[in-house]
Formats: sequence, C-alpha cells, structure tokens
Amino acid sequence: MFKGSMVALVTPMQENGEIDFKAFDRLIDWHIDAGTDALVIVGTTGESVTLTEDEQSKLIKHAVKKVNGKIPIIAGTGSNSTAKTIKMTEKVMHSGAHAALIVTPYYNKPTQEGLYQHYKKISATVPIPIIIYNVPSRTACDILPATIARLSHVPNIIGVKEATGSTERCREILALTQTKMHVYSGDDVTALDLMFAGAKGVISVTANIAPALMAKMCACLLNADFAQAISYNNQLRALHKAITMEVNPIPTKWALHKMGLISAGIRLPLLPLSQQYHAQMLEAMQAADIKI
Repeated sequence: MFKGSMVALVTPMQENGEIDFKAFDRLIDWHIDAGTDALVIVGTTGESVTLTEDEQSKLIKHAVKKVNGKIPIIAGTGSNSTAKTIKMTEKVMHSGAHAALIVTPYYNKPTQEGLYQHYKKISATVPIPIIIYNVPSRTACDILPATIARLSHVPNIIGVKEATGSTERCREILALTQTKMHVYSGDDVTALDLMFAGAKGVISVTANIAPALMAKMCACLLNADFAQAISYNNQLRALHKAITMEVNPIPTKWALHKMGLISAGIRLPLLPLSQQYHAQMLEAMQAADIKI
C-alpha cells in the first residue's frame, strides 16, 4: 500500500523545452533525502499532456533506475482513450513502475457505466496496481463514489486520488468500499482534512517545493500526532494557496527555478509565472522556511 507524502513531480526542462535529466536526478535525490514516500512521474504536474509517449517512457525508465527501489514510483498513464491508456500502462509496468495513476477520460465525458468499463478493461489487461485519478475541475468528468465502490471489487484497482477536496466525498468512498479502496488527497489545501477523514496520504504539488515539511506532516497524521501535523500545515498554508495562483505547474516550476533546482523551462501553451505573482510566491516560500 502507498501512503504518506507522494510528490507529483515536475518535469525539469531547459529553456528550449528539452527535458533536463540532470535536474531530474537532482530532484529525485532531494526527495529521497527529504523523506518523500513515493514519486509520481509524468502526471499532470509533470506536464504529461505535452510530452510524447517516448519522452514519458524515458522519464519513467530513468526514474526507476535512479531510485533503485528506495521508494515506490507511480506513473501517470491516463488519457481519454482506453486503448491508448492500456498501451501506456503496459509500458510503465514493463519499465518497473510500482503502480499506474490513471485520470478519468477528459473531454469525452463518459457515463458512469463508461467509466466503470474503462477502468475494468485496463485492469483486466494490465496486472499492475491502479490508482484512479478524479479531478473534475480539469477533466469535466466526475467518477462518483458508487462507481468507485463497484471498481473496489477489481483486485488491482487499489485506490483513488480524490482532487475534489471534499471530506464528505472521502468518507463516502471509504464507507461504500468498506475501506478496501484507499483514498489519497489530490488537493494540498485540504489534504490535512482528508487525512483526518481517513485518507492514507496526499499526491502533492506542494511537496515539490517543501518535501521535508510535507513528509513530516503526513507522518504525524498517520501516527495520530494531530497537534504537530496542524502546526506543519499552518507553516505550509500560504504555499498551498500560492501554487494555485496560476495553473499548475506554473508557480511550482517558478519556485523551483528560484531555489536553483531547475531551469525555467516550461512548454507551451503554459508560460512562466506572471510578474504580478512573484512577490506573493516569495512570501509564501519564506513562510515555509524555504531558502532562495
């Protein structure tokens, strides 16, 4: 089972948009040293939709080799095509990833039955642990708790990344699945609340910038040290909000560049963080005791 602080890792890029594998290695080493519990590679934060299939495969293979079993690797493989998702999920399984994070099909707007059949088909074809990713604010597609409950009977569908930020949704999923389906927060602002409600961890954007603090907060929650967890979260609160000033991963990559960890590269149609948000981002980083 995956738990704790799982970073939705950015994909470092040069100014020309080429992937920077040396910076990628630096980030991986940094996260291992900071206590991050798992790496999510080529997810939404990793700009998966602008990466080619070949680039995605190279990043996952590179991460598996670099990590060398020290922490789990979860690979983003979802698309709005069931066949394409199966193909990518097979690739990451053979590359050595420990699980696949599969977003609900975007733009197509399938029915709940269509969503059920989509995930059932993938899981039946590729025997890798699967985490459903529900982020209706981006996909215009919301997989409902009743559908997740049906999928909880599929052996290799082990969890759901719930990015609605709703503690009620988290409790409903856990109740309907009799806790067979693990819930992971996909929203940093409400991650503390979801873990209070029974979530096993967070797939975090904030952890890109403050990995040690996020790891400590999650560890405290899992060990029922709630007072200390709240203290860590208070320190991170401004950062949680700042990384949403512009669409993810724009603020996160800007912050990492300021920290000297990556170049400023980001792929169109995304652009670097607007000047008007720089001061606010720096203040949030200082509140989290991040060195610039």
